[in-house]
Amino acid sequence: MTIVWTDYLKYKANRIKMTYFDKEDVLYLEISDEPEGGSIELGSNITAELNDRGELIGVEILKASDFIRDSILESIQAKMLQLDKAQTA
Repeated sequence: MTIVWTDYLKYKANRIKMTYFDKEDVLYLEISDEPEGGSIELGSNITAELNDRGELIGVEILKASDFIRDSILESIQAKMLQLDKAQTA
């Protein structure tokens, strides 16, 4: 059976547990409680944790406050650009 990542993530998204560590400013998204078999650094502050089959079981975000703030601002800017383009069309 082949698992498509988007389908796998949609299935697992219902089970995500989020934990925020205030003192360290770390957000951990637990998708599964399986043991970690490895990890991949996705960015300077984001690490994906994988099980032995290479499936995503968790995501660790360092400097989470900055990450969330920047993500929200980028989303707002993108929406504003879409509105500007729609109004000038």
